[in-house]
Amino acid sequence: MKILLIEDEPALVSVIVRGLAESGIEVSAATDGHTGLEMALKHQFDLIILDLMLPGMGGVQVCRELRKTNTEVPVIMLTALSSTENIVTGLDSGADDYLVKPFKFAELEARIRTHVRRSQKDVKPKNVIVIADLEIDVLSRTAHRSGKPIQLTATEYRLLEYFAQHQGMVLSRIQILENVWDIDFNMGTNVVDVYVNYLRKKVDNGYPNKLIHTVFGMGYMFKEKPGQ
Repeated sequence: MKILLIEDEPALVSVIVRGLAESGIEVSAATDGHTGLEMALKHQFDLIILDLMLPGMGGVQVCRELRKTNTEVPVIMLTALSSTENIVTGLDSGADDYLVKPFKFAELEARIRTHVRRSQKDVKPKNVIVIADLEIDVLSRTAHRSGKPIQLTATEYRLLEYFAQHQGMVLSRIQILENVWDIDFNMGTNVVDVYVNYLRKKVDNGYPNKLIHTVFGMGYMFKEKPGQ
């Protein structure tokens, strides 16, 4: 999951970035409205956390400008102003939710996951498999992570799709051989391990939230977080 935080309070930025990173969420931060809007329009994010009072361009204006071209990304607005008028103004500008400072971090995290889950259900077509910030289009046979395309060979793609369609399940090497390669291999071969390693380099390298997990003595599991 990739989030944009537009907030000018350094202490709050540090708390949010550190807290979300511990949950495997990648956070990009901007400290003024103009920079935040530019980042929101240029890059793909799963959600935007937007402060109401910002230097340069206020949160309401940022949200209104964003909604002219992007009506899908969820926006949670943060502010110390708790009057009904301010809340209504924020929501009318296109925000999906409103959180008044000070707030509990657990509440922010819960709202983030709720809005991202809802937006993925509403927006993504059935031919797209979404796991965390990974998207696999089974029609075009392409994959993206955090909006970045992943260059895959035909075999790597088949392996990735098979993993994704069986997420949360322990898959033995024999199961993978039979379903991805569709021929009888010498069961002593390490072709599965070799290709899983290829896939890890392309799908997981550089991301704190690993999706491919080794289940020692059994095989592999594809899941957002082990143990969940």
